[in-house]
Amino acid sequence: MARFTSETRSGLTIVPDMPICQQDLPLDWYQDEFRPYAEEYLALPDRLPETVLPWMDRYIEPALDHFGPSLMLLAHYYMGGEIVKLVERYGGRIADSYDLALQTVERPDVRVFVESAVHFMAESIAILASADQTVWITNPKSGCTMEMMAKDWMIEPVFDELESRYGDDFLMIAYMNTSGRVKALAGRTGGSVCTSGNAESVVRWALRQGRRIFFVPDRHLGEVVAGWAGIPRDAQFVWSEPTVRRTLADFSTTELARLDAAQMILWGSYCGVHTVFRPEHVRHWQEEGFRVLVHPECPKLVVDAADGAGSTKYLWNEVMQAPSGSRLAIATEGHFVRNAREQGALRGVEIVNVADAPGMNARGCGCATMSRNDPPHLVAILDLLRRGTPPDLNRVLPGDVVDEATGRRERLSTAERDEMVIHAKSALTRMIEITRAA
Repeated sequence: MARFTSETRSGLTIVPDMPICQQDLPLDWYQDEFRPYAEEYLALPDRLPETVLPWMDRYIEPALDHFGPSLMLLAHYYMGGEIVKLVERYGGRIADSYDLALQTVERPDVRVFVESAVHFMAESIAILASADQTVWITNPKSGCTMEMMAKDWMIEPVFDELESRYGDDFLMIAYMNTSGRVKALAGRTGGSVCTSGNAESVVRWALRQGRRIFFVPDRHLGEVVAGWAGIPRDAQFVWSEPTVRRTLADFSTTELARLDAAQMILWGSYCGVHTVFRPEHVRHWQEEGFRVLVHPECPKLVVDAADGAGSTKYLWNEVMQAPSGSRLAIATEGHFVRNAREQGALRGVEIVNVADAPGMNARGCGCATMSRNDPPHLVAILDLLRRGTPPDLNRVLPGDVVDEATGRRERLSTAERDEMVIHAKSALTRMIEITRAA
């Protein structure tokens, strides 16, 4: 019989009348190997736990029994509510991107990691994995719009120009929301990866090196963290929008002077989910008596106006630790806020999405590319792994690039991958060292 309640580290709870799935994906969105499972799922009469969980149990529990403690399920807080609840129900871990990346290091006993999140997160786990650990993703087309605006082929020409102009006076910080190939560029400069939770510590570390910083890819997080670290606005330089291909030859004399004076050079991409928020939204909820908490991928003016800002882990902990009667307005990805609202209601805490301020023509949204994981994807990969027939497309190796629309994968040769891992792993390891020291 299905278990209707699950309490684990995140505090997520499944209750009988809470829908498991927030939306159904069309059948043609599934890989051929996954379609039989999707057909069964779509034929279920509803999406309530008493219907969905027994169907999932038939496949997942044999897989868990087969692998035992050598298998670990992972998901990010931003995934649709059904996945974060279900991954914890089956003994997995819900975490932010920093904690997810550490799992192969912290759990050397685990041999098989199955991640229900996005490709750059799975790849970061794979970069740090040992030779006897494998990493699988439930849907390889699950991506990040910010990362799509900071592909290695976009970054490399700018990187080469900056390296040529500044030489050793140049250090790159790659946000976790980048591919392994981009993280490797940071490693080549002696730089570091960062997450929203440790970006300030990483930037302060970089400043102590006395070198100018190239921060990739999120300009908003970069501007926020630069402010926290004491870098003045006139010492920041935004390269350009990612869709505008500029070289140093395109810059005016004035722009080149500003570039040369900059302590931090910002790549111009952003998260579309977080740029819908405005300072007036924040002020509305504050006037209504809400404490406003935002993710630092929001524009700096929004972060400055808020009562608190931090990573998804910070936001989730604030929700789960809020005393009954609290009122919180949250500015971040829509699935996260929906999960927070459900869990807050169970604890007497009122949660609203900051974008839902009435009369302001804004609308909070979930990340569409991150939300391409659902119950059939989780069921299918676990059952196929148990049978020994998982699709190779779902295996994640460092350096893999997957087209988010077609699913076409580009994989490095062994020699290319080994070279990339050296640099990407050094950047990830430096982030871990900086974070632990802080």
